[in-house]
Amino acid sequence: MYDVIIIGGGPGGYAAAIRSAQLDAGVALVETDIIGGTCVNRGCIPIKVWLRAADTLRRIQGAGDFGIRAKVEGIDFQTIVERKNGVSSDIRMGMEALLGNYGVEVLKGRGVFKSPGEIDINGAVYQAKKYIIATGSRMAVPDIPGLKDALLTTDQALDLQKLPASILIYGAGPIEVEMATIFCRFGSKVSLAAQTRRLLPREDQDSSQRLAQALRDEGVTLFLGQKLESVKPVGNEFICSLSGSKNPTITVEKVLCAPRLPNTQNLGLENAGILLDEDGNVRADDFLQTSVEGIYAIGDVVGHTMQSHAASAMAITAAENAMGQSKLFSFNLVPRGAWSFPEVASVGLTEEEAENQDLDITVGEFPYAINGLAMSVNEMKGSVKVVFDERYGKILGVHIVGPNANELIGEAVVAMQFEYTVAELAAGIRVHPTFSENVVDAARDALGWALYLPKR
Repeated sequence: MYDVIIIGGGPGGYAAAIRSAQLDAGVALVETDIIGGTCVNRGCIPIKVWLRAADTLRRIQGAGDFGIRAKVEGIDFQTIVERKNGVSSDIRMGMEALLGNYGVEVLKGRGVFKSPGEIDINGAVYQAKKYIIATGSRMAVPDIPGLKDALLTTDQALDLQKLPASILIYGAGPIEVEMATIFCRFGSKVSLAAQTRRLLPREDQDSSQRLAQALRDEGVTLFLGQKLESVKPVGNEFICSLSGSKNPTITVEKVLCAPRLPNTQNLGLENAGILLDEDGNVRADDFLQTSVEGIYAIGDVVGHTMQSHAASAMAITAAENAMGQSKLFSFNLVPRGAWSFPEVASVGLTEEEAENQDLDITVGEFPYAINGLAMSVNEMKGSVKVVFDERYGKILGVHIVGPNANELIGEAVVAMQFEYTVAELAAGIRVHPTFSENVVDAARDALGWALYLPKR
């Protein structure tokens, strides 16, 4: 009998296995495919290789602003794909080596609960004192007439060696925004449609608006608040019909969709008595324990934020609790991010959410346009917004649009985790010139004494 069996070998499952082993558990990790999950093999990491290539092209095209005359002679997409595959392989090999180093036994196959205390893997029955479900999520292509023939999945998109001349991206989440950024930068005519009325609907409204304008500036045509009704072939292209006041149609070569659903099917959850919520996610409490004592769930399978850093953070809490501790997981401290041009990142409440909770809030904001480093490197789009409770000085949320946003948000997470007041954040010293000064300046603006903004 194992101390802990983890089902799923993505970032969450891997982290849970390592942390459990560090606590002297006998650990087995069950994986149907390859270690690393969607993030390492088909998601976060591969997309970042493509985004780096797109950003390199962007910088070359803007080199004239710095007196450098340069031109791009060609783009070798095969090399991008090969690099993407190489990076994923290197990370995967490192994860596999570390699992072995910590004595984690990797069991290949699908883990199916037979009861709360045992699972079946390829016909063999295994037992453990505790279980952690980390099965991630799967593609969930919407049932739209004609879509199947035009569909380009993210898996397929990341292996393309010739990009479509035109593409409709359907959805407004981080993946869709990042794919729109990539295709547009490499010369495809990009349209983005979504049922939501703004991009990244979980984010602060100002962040969504800034991102929308940035994508329009890049050449992306947005159709927000409109549903994709049907897709019809015409020659080598497809006519996409959208709902809305004007009922527009878009003619493209491909349609990319990237919605995801939690991987809860064929796991025998009902055999163990594990309950799902109304959205089909595994129900887990703040200790990340499911409806069954001793069985935990983490990552995409519980909903909340479907990003790998959330899964990895949950993994540590779940593993420590499985080994006898009692730690709460703070969902409000999970940052969110999108690697567009400019980047978008946030943590905590949006301004709208704080207002809806009848909190006595004050907002401070500082634009990149007057940051010394941003001006020096010609990266001036964006801002940092800080939302705080005026009664206690508590930081409620931080929202960043701009270069290095996904790095900078870590500072806000630490500030909120250790309950800094906005005054303490405003008192910080940062190296000059850096983008990180924007965070301090936004906090100072919230208190009414920003040094580089006009007097209120």
